[in-house]
Amino acid sequence: MKQLITIGIAIVITAFLGVTNQVNAQSKDNTTVNLDAKQQSIIAIASLTAKGNLQTLESALTEGLDAGLTVREIKEVMVHLYAYCGFPRSLRGLRTFIKVLDERKAEGVDDQLGAEATPIEDNRTKYERGKINLETLVQAKLDGPPADYAQFAPIIEVFLKEHLFADIFDRDILDYQQRELVTVSVLATIGDVEPMLRSHMNICLIQGITPTQLQELLDVVGKNIDHEKIDSAKKVLNELLESKK
Repeated sequence: MKQLITIGIAIVITAFLGVTNQVNAQSKDNTTVNLDAKQQSIIAIASLTAKGNLQTLESALTEGLDAGLTVREIKEVMVHLYAYCGFPRSLRGLRTFIKVLDERKAEGVDDQLGAEATPIEDNRTKYERGKINLETLVQAKLDGPPADYAQFAPIIEVFLKEHLFADIFDRDILDYQQRELVTVSVLATIGDVEPMLRSHMNICLIQGITPTQLQELLDVVGKNIDHEKIDSAKKVLNELLESKK
């Protein structure tokens, strides 16, 4: 009799734990706080491309496609990141992506191509469009005096506004949150650009990316870079979050 009671209690406890675990799993799956699978893939792809770790990048690209990223979204990640780590890394990343797609096609995998960028129908100059895009990013007017670098080399300010923030940011294949995830991932990976890293982490917060998501971003990037760089990036994030209190 005692044995039957013990077995019954064990069954009840097991059932309860099963329900509890199921509820916890559902809560985790439904949360809007943490990075989703697509965001994690964007971060990994950006970081590995910036580092030039092409072998591991192949796996990250496969995981990104399996997570639901389209071919054009991944291509856009690699187009965007060239502005921060250069054409050579971007082009090698794109060639690695071609290889992955060819291999998947040979295996019968039909990857989703995705939408093209919407054509630009705006009569304003590229400089004006870039300035407005940047103001949207930082949610502030930028009518003050130019930064020191812009005064020293005015043409770089033109390139930033016209090319980066107009030509690139006007392409709606990726949204602003996704583009900033790419940017922060690249900056953390290349290292030694702490002021820019802090600035773009702050833009992430402005664009609705949470502190927890930024911490998880660094966890993803940290799998691929040395401890010194990731420790520096975490220090930048901690100081930024502390300044917000």
